[in-house]
Amino acid sequence: MKLFILERLKKAIKAVKGLFRSVMASPKLTVRAAVALPYTVRGMQFGREATFTNGAQLADKNPVPPNEMAAYFESHQEGPGIWKWRHYFDIYQRHFNRFVGREVHVLEIGIYSGGSLLMWKEYFGENAKIYGVDIHESCRAFEDERTKVFIGDQADRSFWADVKKTAPFIDIVIDDGGHLPEQQLVTLEELLPHVRPGGVYFCEDIHHNFNDFAAYVQGLSDNLNEFHRWNVGSPLRAAHSTPSTF
Repeated sequence: MKLFILERLKKAIKAVKGLFRSVMASPKLTVRAAVALPYTVRGMQFGREATFTNGAQLADKNPVPPNEMAAYFESHQEGPGIWKWRHYFDIYQRHFNRFVGREVHVLEIGIYSGGSLLMWKEYFGENAKIYGVDIHESCRAFEDERTKVFIGDQADRSFWADVKKTAPFIDIVIDDGGHLPEQQLVTLEELLPHVRPGGVYFCEDIHHNFNDFAAYVQGLSDNLNEFHRWNVGSPLRAAHSTPSTF
């Protein structure tokens, strides 16, 4: 019981320190976030308490193309291991399929046993350039003529500066690295602006509720929703769109 109270106290202190840093860094945005907080809590409460309708999903009239990557994964019985959740393969197919056969630059964080690097090469085709990132020096063994391996800490911004010098642009980022929120935050801030228009940023394994990275993404998405602002100084209160990188 004492340990539980101590952990709660540590989290509370961390939250207060974070709030203070936010106020000092950007007081206006902090106020906006505080105004939205009751609705965030309301949505969390609804998600926990709501009971949704059961039943089969309506079938898609259009034929579903075969998922070649899932087939590759299921048939992979020997050699370097591939560590992926099965439900990811439908998501991969939906967002990655349009890059197959094209000159595509793919960067994956988290090489481990190297099997996924082989999978990306097989799936995207001979025109694909694959970049792998890992913290373990032994992963250099997976480098070949189409695969470049970088060894470094994904939470280190200077490391990413060196990576971006070697990889002038990226089309797909797959973050399957350390899974700690700060690692995911730094990686996104360093690589998302480096992704070419039309590219895909895929962060895997955002675990647990009250996840700091999920909260960060919620704040990041605020720019998506900022379709317009009222021009208070105009007698017509004309709406104008706000430019957004998203």
